[in-house]
Amino acid sequence: MGAAVLPDAATFGVSKRYPFVPRRPFILGITSTLPRRIRNYSFADKRIFKSAHTVFSHTNGDDMFTDIVVDQDGYSGKNEVMRKEDELMAAKKALSEAQDTQEAIEKERDQLLEELARSEAKKQEFIAAILHDKEVAIAELEAAKSLFQKNLEESVEEKFALQSKLVLAKQDAVDLAVQVEKLAEAAFQQATSHILQDAQLRISSAETTAAEAAYLIEKKIMDATEGTISSIVEKSKYAIERALVVAEEAGEHAKDAMKIFIDDTSPFMEIASVQEENIKLQRMVSDIESQLIIARNEVSRLIIESEHTKQQQKAFEQRAIDAEKALLDLQESSRKTTLQQEEEMKSLLERMRKDAADKTKAISKALKTDLKNIKATIEASKEVVLSKDNAYLRRCEALQRSLMASEDALKMWRQRAEMAESLLMKERKQDEDSIYVVNGGRIDLLTDVDSQKWKLLSDGPRREIPQWMARRITAVIPKFPPRKTDVAEALTSKFRSLELPKADEVWSIAREKPKEGDTLIEHVFERETIERKRKALERALQRKTIQWERAPEKKLIEPGTGTGREIVFQGFNWESWRRSWYTELASKTADLSKCGVTAVWLPPPTESVSAQGYMPSDLYNLNSSYGSVEELKYCIEEMHSHDLLALGDVVLNHRCAHKQSPNGVWNIFGGKLAWGPEAIVCDDPNFQGRGNPSSGDIFHAAPNIDHSQDFVRKDIKEWLNWLRNDIGFDGWRLDFVKGFSGTYVKEYIETSNPVFAIGEYWDSLAYEHGSLCYNQDAHRQRIVNWINATGGTSSAFDITTKGILHSALHNEYWRMIDPQGKPTGVMGWWPSRAVTFIENHDTGSTQGHWPFPRDKLMQGYAYILTHPGTPVIFYDHFYDFGIHDVITELIEARKRAGIHCRSSIKIYHANNEGYVAQIGDALVMKLGQFDWNPSKENRLDGSWQKFVDKGSDYQVWLRQ
Repeated sequence: MGAAVLPDAATFGVSKRYPFVPRRPFILGITSTLPRRIRNYSFADKRIFKSAHTVFSHTNGDDMFTDIVVDQDGYSGKNEVMRKEDELMAAKKALSEAQDTQEAIEKERDQLLEELARSEAKKQEFIAAILHDKEVAIAELEAAKSLFQKNLEESVEEKFALQSKLVLAKQDAVDLAVQVEKLAEAAFQQATSHILQDAQLRISSAETTAAEAAYLIEKKIMDATEGTISSIVEKSKYAIERALVVAEEAGEHAKDAMKIFIDDTSPFMEIASVQEENIKLQRMVSDIESQLIIARNEVSRLIIESEHTKQQQKAFEQRAIDAEKALLDLQESSRKTTLQQEEEMKSLLERMRKDAADKTKAISKALKTDLKNIKATIEASKEVVLSKDNAYLRRCEALQRSLMASEDALKMWRQRAEMAESLLMKERKQDEDSIYVVNGGRIDLLTDVDSQKWKLLSDGPRREIPQWMARRITAVIPKFPPRKTDVAEALTSKFRSLELPKADEVWSIAREKPKEGDTLIEHVFERETIERKRKALERALQRKTIQWERAPEKKLIEPGTGTGREIVFQGFNWESWRRSWYTELASKTADLSKCGVTAVWLPPPTESVSAQGYMPSDLYNLNSSYGSVEELKYCIEEMHSHDLLALGDVVLNHRCAHKQSPNGVWNIFGGKLAWGPEAIVCDDPNFQGRGNPSSGDIFHAAPNIDHSQDFVRKDIKEWLNWLRNDIGFDGWRLDFVKGFSGTYVKEYIETSNPVFAIGEYWDSLAYEHGSLCYNQDAHRQRIVNWINATGGTSSAFDITTKGILHSALHNEYWRMIDPQGKPTGVMGWWPSRAVTFIENHDTGSTQGHWPFPRDKLMQGYAYILTHPGTPVIFYDHFYDFGIHDVITELIEARKRAGIHCRSSIKIYHANNEGYVAQIGDALVMKLGQFDWNPSKENRLDGSWQKFVDKGSDYQVWLRQ
């Protein structure tokens, strides 16, 4: 039988049956942990003990087994077995203790792990708190930095304004110096006389005032005293008469009482009445006494006031005397001061004359120096032009010489070719002293007679061959016949004619590449420039042709709407003037056209007192802080090459003056449009205009222009036409149109004929208790009234829609529908004239007067880019906020659905949860968090496909 493995110690005490074979050895395998181990076995449920003898040992893996033969007849004692069992029990107990220890260690380890996790969590919390504090600190630092930057910019602007004012003041100082010199003496005399007259008038008025005051006080005291005494006397007489009447009545009552008493009647009622009358009489007497006391007090008070008035009169007289003394002192001091001021003015005038003379000398000297420099420059330019002409002539002469040499060489080559042909084609007998050598088609005739002549014929002219000519000759060499060894072979060859290179291939110097500094390079560059322009025009014409074929319905309708499908891009912000903006914007025109923009709103182009351009001065000077006039034209050309309209920001309401009037008011304009105070409205409180009253609101920072003047309107119309025809603008953004009537805007638009025009009619919305009112009809009505005044020739910014979106997108979507079921802005009443926007250079950028909620920015663009009207995209949002592609996606949805400024709109939902509307026939959009799609709307027919999905912000579907 095979060997069996003994069970573990833990199985002792459990009976196990093993096969028993008598008189045969029973082999078992046990582990080697004990050299000799005794196991008890039970046979037939009876415990027996056998002796075990080791037979051999072997190793299996990591355990060592010992084979034991159990003798059936052997027997081991009970004590040995019990000892082994005790050892096993001790081992078991030690094992259990080890397990308990291990469990305790594991529990302790788990606790330590939990504590470690808690410490890690606390550590993370501490790290998060530190990072938060760091972010807050960084944000505060950034805010402080931005505030410092803003203050710095304001200080720089103030410095610039002060510098400009200083320059203008310096210019005016020279003009006023002569007038000051002439008027100085008269001014001092008038000032002295005015001072003396004012002092005398003041003294006389003080005396008159004191006398009048004394007289009035005395009269008041007398009137009050007489009135009081008379009233007291009258009251006293009335009281005495009343007392006598009461006494008589009391006597009568007494007589009646005596009669009643005598007649044995009850007198108690009569006595009570008499007592009442006595009490009343006592009260009246006490009242009269109190009035007398008050009257006495009043008389004493009036007496005191009279004394006080007399004292004041004396004080006034004393003051008058002091005033006379002061007048005399003032006259004396004014005389001395006048003399001193005259001396100072004379010295000042002398210094001014001297400074003016010095300046005149310096200016004349500088002018002479400049004239010399200009003359030297002109002479140098003449010399340069002359040297260029001489170089050109020398170049032409060199070309002529080269052409003549090439003609001579051509003749020589022809002679050589004819000679070679005659030698090769004809068999003739050569002289014995002649040797003919043919080498690759080139024949060297070396004879004793005229050897130099034949060498010249064979080698050609004695000058170096140009590299380009050597390469061309090398390319032609393979066409020559193969090399011949002698004359006989050459004469017997089948070759009939030499394929020599043509003259223009070998000797044409005109084809030589021009070198640097060559006069002809200018013509080459000019030709290349013309070629590039021609290709650019061809590409533009091709694009327009393709566009017209693709969208034949896109055509110009009117300046108030453009094509009806315009998408305007505001191409600047409040800080753009700090860079070369025209050049930077020109580089973005290709991207704007690719993204679907059709018009770009440029910043104000004119020279301005403020760097941003909204305080214009010289309208015809287009060198502004945004760039030069050449850069502006280049930017507009780039826009036109990419089919973009260029909208100019024109400021027509106000204009900054260049000079001050004689009374110190800035109302004299310079430049080409040299207007005066007659061009300023008369109700402008700051600039003393002499025109008609304003037809709108007053802009207080600059002179408000009077558009009712014919010469003003004529000049403005000429200027607008100049911007259209010479500079290249296609339309206008009209600034602060609230300042003048829309009828003048109509006249300007009809004259300049822009493709598109937008007016900025900025007005405040209606608020109640700090909250936006739901009804904004009055606000949008004012904007519509202005558009009506222009005859519909101009559109206007839909400021109503912007203001409503600020509140509506914060779960107040019910604000986006009016009681008639239309949008609540200008879009709901006149959508073709509504220009919708989210933010511009005033509300956003670094000004931030009315910024749109940052977390609702894309919802706002989803609204205006899918609804009727003309949407405007702000530069900062498109290029600085990282939403370039998202806005482009919404523009694509608008174009695919064919949305235009007159598209129909049907609003399905507008509540606290969200907003749903169908625009046109092919687009449906949703704002908000509620669950909705076109399949849930019974009134929506057709199949719809989701085009844009931004989750709870907005979703857009297009009709398939």
